[in-house]
Order: sequence, then C-alpha cells, then structure tokens
Amino acid sequence: MNEQKKEIKRLTSAELGALAHLYRGEVYRSTTWRTRLDNTTNWAVVTTGIAFSITFSGVNASPLPLVLVGLLVIVFLIFEARRYRYFNVWRARARHIETELFAPMLLGEDYERNGDWNRVLANDYVHPKHHISLMRAIGRRLRRSYAWLLTIQAIAYYGKLTIHPVPLDNLAHLFKRASIGPIDGEYVIFMHTVFHVSWIAVALGTLYHDKVSRLQRRYKGVGMG
Repeated sequence: MNEQKKEIKRLTSAELGALAHLYRGEVYRSTTWRTRLDNTTNWAVVTTGIAFSITFSGVNASPLPLVLVGLLVIVFLIFEARRYRYFNVWRARARHIETELFAPMLLGEDYERNGDWNRVLANDYVHPKHHISLMRAIGRRLRRSYAWLLTIQAIAYYGKLTIHPVPLDNLAHLFKRASIGPIDGEYVIFMHTVFHVSWIAVALGTLYHDKVSRLQRRYKGVGMG
C-alpha cells in the first residue's frame, strides 16, 4: 500500500508577517520579565550590603545580621525563581521562532521541517504551562547570581567571627562568638553549614537535570524549555 506523503501548507506572506509580530511580542514580554529578575537581584545585593555595614560597623557588632540576610536572600531567590519560570516561557518561544523559522530562512533552507516546529509552538499557545519546575528555576538563578551572594555572605560571616573583637586563637572562642542568645554556637555553626551545603547541592543537582533535559530534547528533536 502506497502511503501518500502529507503535503504541508506553506506559510503565506501575511502569515509570516503575523509571525514576525508575534516574535516581537514575545521578545518584549521576555525583556519585561528579564527586568523584573534584575530588580529582585538588586534587592538581594542591597540588603546584603546593609548587613555587611551593620556587622562590620564596630568590633563588638553582632554577626547576627549576616545570618539573617542569608535567609532573606533565599526569600528573594524564591521570588526570582517564580519570575524566572514566566520569563522562561516567553524566552523559549522567542528562541524557538529564531532557531526554527528565522535561522532556516536566512540559510535558504526549508523552514517547514515537516511542520514539527509549528505544532510545538501552537501547542504551547493552546496549552500554556511552565517549561521548568520551581526547583530547576531556583538552581538556575543560584548558578547565575545567588551563589556568589551566598558565598560572599559565608566568607564575611566567618571572617567576622575570626577577627572581631580580637583575632581568633582557638575553636572554643569561635563557637562562643557564633552563639545567638540561648542557642549554642556549635548548633549555629552546624545549621549554617547545612544551609550552605543545601544550596550547593540544589545548584549542582539541577545542573545535572538541565543537562539531561537538554540532551533529551536534542535526541527527540524539536522542543522548548
């Protein structure tokens, strides 16, 4: 039995023009959400700077602001990860149009590609959803921005414990300086270590997940994410 090859409807000039306007709209939305991401990062940087100023304002100043700002940075990170999930939708659509439509047209190739890219893009409009999970978004923002902030926060915290009010001479003094009210310094140091090990694990774990997901999309063909 001979199978008839399905003919794919070629896009008209009017339809290509509509796609060009659609692309401009997706770029505008991704740019808008990119700005919102930058705003959240700025909040985290400013609050971290304020905590540094308070903590290092004097030799007897408490290191507690550096502990609290670490928690506040995580709150900003979660906010930014939620925004990133929306940004990723618009970015992925714009990038999909660039690679599957504009790039083949510039190379003089057939941009139809059996209609796969059309169906993928259309399905994303008909059934909109986030392309990545919140955890993967957190991991991406950690690797891009927040890992640096949290690393600096950790260095500043232990630097404060080491040099103020006088240079550290034994480990017992470190635990004493780290104590917060009735909470023993050993417990504070332990929780601080768990905190930083946790975000490092999330950053590395989601990096692996992103690489696997990218390879799967490449193997299956056209996709967005």
